[in-house]
Amino acid sequence: MAAAPNLPTIVFLHGFAESREVWTDFTRSFPDGYRLLAPNLPGHGTNLAPVPDFSMEAQARHVIDYLNQKGCPEPVLLVCHSMGGYVALALAERWPQRVAGLALVNSTALADTDEKRQNREKNIGFVEKHGVAKFMESFVRPLFAPVNRDKLTDARGLLEEIGKATPVSTITGALRGMAARPERTQVLANAKYPVLMVAGKHDVAVHFEDAVRQAALPAEGHALFLEGSGHLAYLEQPEPTRRAVLALAEAVFGE
Repeated sequence: MAAAPNLPTIVFLHGFAESREVWTDFTRSFPDGYRLLAPNLPGHGTNLAPVPDFSMEAQARHVIDYLNQKGCPEPVLLVCHSMGGYVALALAERWPQRVAGLALVNSTALADTDEKRQNREKNIGFVEKHGVAKFMESFVRPLFAPVNRDKLTDARGLLEEIGKATPVSTITGALRGMAARPERTQVLANAKYPVLMVAGKHDVAVHFEDAVRQAALPAEGHALFLEGSGHLAYLEQPEPTRRAVLALAEAVFGE
């Protein structure tokens, strides 16, 4: 990824049990006029130092520290998948001056429902009993829309491989961190920057109707609603998702 510090910066935040590698193909054809950064969130990918706190707020602090280390004090465009969006919303709440724009890809500002929290606890129990590899064998496939589950085998294999390499402590810690996060719809409603909501009609993790409602909250809201996508728009329908993100970047940074 391009790293010229004088260019407008787009920061890509991956989701739960993913890594920065999920953005490689998605960003390959991005114009040279942007600086592209993609950190590994705590406990993910190669970022395997001990993690004392998996809360969204702590992970947001990690992203701020990462940007400071990269010499990037100016506001950035955050492009975030799923849990990465929860982290970005925590960051935007605490450091709104660091945000030039926000793209939530299959993510939500809503807190977990009681049912969702219970499901996360069940997943924690399963991982602790059966291990991460077994968990990933059943976790990844339903994230794709039904039409894509047997078609996008390379993408599914990539996510399963990354997920299986993720430590048990990261899986359980991140699940608990997501379950404990508060609602942050006010961050969207109060946003002084453009916000893009990308939603899949067949997303089993973020209800499509919830995403549609949230897309109307920002003063400058943009939306991409994808009929043929589940929870993984950047893999399932990368071209329209890429176009929407680049259009947002133009709206944020101008010519």
